[in-house]
Amino acid sequence: MSDPTPVIDDLREESEEVDALVARLSPGEWCLATPAPRWTVAHQIAHLAWTDRSALLAVTDEDGFRVLAEQALAAPGRYVDDGADEGARRAPAELLAAWREGRAALDKALRESAPGARFPWYGPPMAAASMATGRLMETWAHGLDIADTLGVTRPPTDRLRHVARIGVRARDFAYATHGLTPPAEPFRVELTGPGGDVWAYGPGDAAQRVTGPALDFCLLATRRAHRTGLALTAEGPDADRWLDIAQAFAGPPGAGRKPGEDRR
Repeated sequence: MSDPTPVIDDLREESEEVDALVARLSPGEWCLATPAPRWTVAHQIAHLAWTDRSALLAVTDEDGFRVLAEQALAAPGRYVDDGADEGARRAPAELLAAWREGRAALDKALRESAPGARFPWYGPPMAAASMATGRLMETWAHGLDIADTLGVTRPPTDRLRHVARIGVRARDFAYATHGLTPPAEPFRVELTGPGGDVWAYGPGDAAQRVTGPALDFCLLATRRAHRTGLALTAEGPDADRWLDIAQAFAGPPGAGRKPGEDRR
């Protein structure tokens, strides 16, 4: 049983950095188009607020969350966009206040959750550490969209370790969401973190391997860059196929970035 406190702390820091990106924006800047089709800066924050509220319900009100999940199943192609559209129509100050309030409530609920508790989600049930990891992954990815829109460079941090880990753990889900059978054998994944240390996953003697910068793997797994613009290397046909379909988030993969659309 892992202690969720470190990743909850990292989620708080990640959220505060994204908050700082938008806190001083003018109303017009909240309307700037981001790399996500049809989504403005306001849509990005609205989505984070909406998903934080969903996570809070999952932790504190399972019946209430199941109602949300049923609504998502009834409209899988538009449910996320509808939630972002609704939030983006709010005044920027109101939207920002709602996001702050929701993420603070989620932080408190995760810290106070019972050890070993598992909560329903749109994919498999999650423990507190996994829920916080998923929220950090989304906060980082959508914060990246905002930073790119504003022309701001966000230096990578060791918080990417959480994003990389969920991307590796979601390998079989990525195959399944594309209608493919996951490989039977595990892969070895070796990623170089921002500080130069290597983050390793899987058996050291695995025949199929993925290596490269942790930042590049996180960009790939959140579908913020196409693999052709990244310094990732695959050994073995299944590992190579994985780099075409990897994703760290629940739900459909979406179109992703095309070759030549690399954000950097």
